Amino acid sequence: MKPRKYAQAGIPHYWRVEENQGFPVVHLHELDPALQDYGLVGIFHDRLKLTVPFPIDIDLTAINHRRRGSDPTPEPPDPQP
Repeated sequence: MKPRKYAQAGIPHYWRVEENQGFPVVHLHELDPALQDYGLVGIFHDRLKLTVPFPIDIDLTAINHRRRGSDPTPEPPDPQP
């Protein structure tokens, strides 16, 4: 429902971020103004590197992730020297 509303509002880019085995997966959609609907531009698993709608370069494998069922307790910070 939301993508349809965003398309009708003229929002040019729609990103959907999902999780796959503890890692982010980004689905990038771009608005086709003639159809007022989004078309899939790409699916990014390891690296998200784009110039449109703005320059961005993210190593998706480096994002702090947690596998399902893992201990939710955060690791303590490294001791200061």
